[in-house]
Amino acid sequence: MTTVFRIALLGSTLLAGVAQAQEPVTLTIESWRNDDLAIWQDTLIPAFEAQHPDINVEFAPTAPAEYNAALNSKLQAGSAGDLITCRPFDASLELFNQGHLADLTDLPGIANFSDVAKSAWQTDDAAATFCVPMASVIHGFIYNKTAFDELGLTEPTTVDEFYAVLDALKADGTYIPMAMGANDQWEAATMGYQNIGPNYWKGEEGRQALIAGTQKLTDPQWVAPFEQLARWKDYLGDGFEAQTYPDSQNLFTLGRAAIYPSGSWEISVFNPQVDFEMGAFPPPVQAAGDTCYISDHTDIGIGMNAATPNPEAARTFLDWVASPEFANLYGNALPGFFPLSNGEVTLEDPLAQEFISWRDECESTIRSTYAILSRGTPNLENETWNASANVMRGTEAPVDAAARLQQGLDSWYTAAPQ
Repeated sequence: MTTVFRIALLGSTLLAGVAQAQEPVTLTIESWRNDDLAIWQDTLIPAFEAQHPDINVEFAPTAPAEYNAALNSKLQAGSAGDLITCRPFDASLELFNQGHLADLTDLPGIANFSDVAKSAWQTDDAAATFCVPMASVIHGFIYNKTAFDELGLTEPTTVDEFYAVLDALKADGTYIPMAMGANDQWEAATMGYQNIGPNYWKGEEGRQALIAGTQKLTDPQWVAPFEQLARWKDYLGDGFEAQTYPDSQNLFTLGRAAIYPSGSWEISVFNPQVDFEMGAFPPPVQAAGDTCYISDHTDIGIGMNAATPNPEAARTFLDWVASPEFANLYGNALPGFFPLSNGEVTLEDPLAQEFISWRDECESTIRSTYAILSRGTPNLENETWNASANVMRGTEAPVDAAARLQQGLDSWYTAAPQ
């Protein structure tokens, strides 16, 4: 072999290696947030790809009610995406324990989060962190200010005032008082039961007592939210039993319903759709002067599929998600999703500012079913979906729903000795 030929061969081999090294990698994100697809495609992903032209990112969401089952099937079949959007606490912990989520404890960006922020995506002993915290959401009620002004209504602060507003809306007949459906089930639990419940079980006090076994779901403070949902039936409009989550969103954004029980996560969805001014109020307390409690829920994180063929690219993306740059982009592109990063974030949306201001007035807690209590079968989170929808439809009495949930929990859960 001549020297010239060897040099030419070596040169072509090196060029081929460079071309291979620079070949773009495509990462796919699994998520249940199918309503923020445009924000990922138009804002978040372009910002990342501008800095990392060798990494393409695709956002591939699944409908919220189908996400858990669809993701588990994909993971078991080996067809899941490289990046997994993580629900908080038990659901993601189970994926980590099954080996589906990679350990991210040594990811440099993890240092940008507090212990509280990381706790939703850690093992019980905090030895391993398996998802990058992204945001929390705050529950409450969004309302049509135009409708309220037309009828001379003001934001209710107590339960009695709340029903007085609903009665006034119903009597007027121009608007459906509240937009909520029972078809998808999770809507009734997440935006109904978990929204108003903390004011009855006193937030963290009740949640921790339920975990400790010193309170039961059959206790009055846990039955009371179901009793409230049963009262809502008269204010939800015709056909709410078959109404889906997107149906409820449309009823509100089209101006047909005056109040939307939901939370801050809807702000970014509703802003471009409504032609009226929106307001928000926290879950009404039982009596004037009572301490108010809000569900300020560590809602969303993102982790790496342990079986991804692109671990280096996935870690690069996750480290960017952990950065202050992402926190500011995300917090303002998705107003109502409050970044969990320690970095300073300036929120521009006034409705998002309204929601976050409740942290100064109320005690914060998380959804009662997410930590520890949904690790067994029957799954308390999923059973609460069903129970809430049944109670709202009027097909199951509040006390019966609570008794069924407690019986299911007792069948597998035993509180640790105190």
